[in-house]
Amino acid sequence: MKSNCRINIKSFKSIALIKGMGSILLKGMLLLFVSFSPLPASAQHDLDKYMQVAAENNPGLKASFNEYMAALETVPQVRSLPDPQVMFGYFINPVETRNGPMNFKIAASQMFPWFGTLRAKGDVATEAAKAKYEMFLESKAKLFNEVRSTYFNLYFTNAAIAVTTDNLELLSSLQRLALIKVEAGMSSLVDEYRIEMEIGDLENQLALLRDKLLAQQVMFNKLLNRGGQEQISLPDTLWDEGLPYTKATIRDSILTQNHQLLSLDMQQEALQYKQEAARKEGMPKIMLGLDYTIIGKGANNMSGKDALVLPQVGITIPLYRNKYRSMINEVVYQQTAKANEKLNKSNVLETVFEGGWKDFQDADRRITLNQNQAKLARMSIDLLETEYSNSGKNFEEILRMERKLLMYRLELEKARSDKQAAVSFINYLMGK
Repeated sequence: MKSNCRINIKSFKSIALIKGMGSILLKGMLLLFVSFSPLPASAQHDLDKYMQVAAENNPGLKASFNEYMAALETVPQVRSLPDPQVMFGYFINPVETRNGPMNFKIAASQMFPWFGTLRAKGDVATEAAKAKYEMFLESKAKLFNEVRSTYFNLYFTNAAIAVTTDNLELLSSLQRLALIKVEAGMSSLVDEYRIEMEIGDLENQLALLRDKLLAQQVMFNKLLNRGGQEQISLPDTLWDEGLPYTKATIRDSILTQNHQLLSLDMQQEALQYKQEAARKEGMPKIMLGLDYTIIGKGANNMSGKDALVLPQVGITIPLYRNKYRSMINEVVYQQTAKANEKLNKSNVLETVFEGGWKDFQDADRRITLNQNQAKLARMSIDLLETEYSNSGKNFEEILRMERKLLMYRLELEKARSDKQAAVSFINYLMGK
C-alpha cells in the first residue's frame, strides 16, 4: 500500500502559529513524512526507524528548516508601516507671541505607502517563504534518498561478505577433496596449489569488503548524525519492490510534484507580486503629522496655554520615473529568467528520470538473469565435483565454475541493491 501525504501551505494566515511551533513543527512534519514510507511491512521497520532518526537529527535538514522559518519572519516585517517620527524642538531664545513665549514644540508624523503596497510586499515575502518551504521538502526527500541508497549499499557489501565466505567454504571442501586425490595419486599437487591461490585471492577480497563495510557504516551513521560505529540492522535478503506506476505516470508526477519545480513556481508567484509592488512604489506616499507648540507664561497669558496645534499633511512626488520603470523592467527580466530556469530544470529532470528508469529496468533483468546463471553454475559444479572425485579430471574447470558462481551470486545481490536504489531515486524525483 502506498500513501501520499504532503503538507501544502496555500495560505499564510496562521504564520504566527507556525513560527511559534519551532522545532516541534519540524519533528512533527518529518515523522509524518517517514510514517508513509512505501516499503513492505516486513522490511519497513528498520529502514523507517533510520529515516526517522535522520529526519530528527540531520544538521543539514535542520538548517534548511531554519531557513524556512527565517523566511516566515520577513512577512510581518514588510507588511508593517514605516516607523513614525517624533521630533522635539527647544527654543533657546523663546519667540514671543501675544500669548506668551514659545518654549518648545513636539512634532509627530507617520508615512503611509500607497494603497495596497504593503499587501503586495507581504505577498512577495509569503511566496518566497513558500519557496523556502518547498526547498526544505526537497532537502528532506534528498536526505531520505541518501539514507536509503547508503542502506542498500551496506546491504550489498554485507551480502558480498556472506557470499564470499560461503565460496571460501566451498573451496575448503574442494581443497580437502583435492588432497585426497593427490594422496591417491589420481591428481597433481598443482591442483592443491591452485586452490591455495584461489583461497588467498578470496581472503584478500573478503578483507577489502570488510574494510568497505566499516567505511559505509560510518557514512550511514553520519547521515543520522550519530556515532560512526553504531550497529546497523540489515536484512538477509533484500526485498524486491517495484514501481506501481507506469513510466508516463511517473514522468507526469515528477513534473507536477518535484519540490525543485514547485519552489520555482512559488518564486514565479513572488515575482508577480513583486512587479505589482514595484508599480505601487511609483505612486505617491502620504504623510500625516501634528505639531504641538508649548506656550509659556506671558504678560497677557498668566497661566500659559497651548497656543498652537498644527495638523500636517504631506505627499511625496515620484518625480524621477526612470527609477520606477527600471524596477518594473528588472522584475520582468527576472520573470523571464525564472521561466527559462524552470523549463531547463524540467528538461534536466526528464533526462535524469530516463537514466533512473533505465537503471531500474536493467537491474530487474539482471536479477532474473543472475538467479538462473547461479543455479546453472551450482548444478555444473556438483556434476564436475562428482566427475573429479571419480576420475581426478577437469579440476581447472571446477575452479572456473567456482569463480563463475561467485560472480553470479555477487551480481545477483548487486542487482537487488541497484533496483531498490533506482526505485528510491525515482521516488525522490517525485518528491517522496
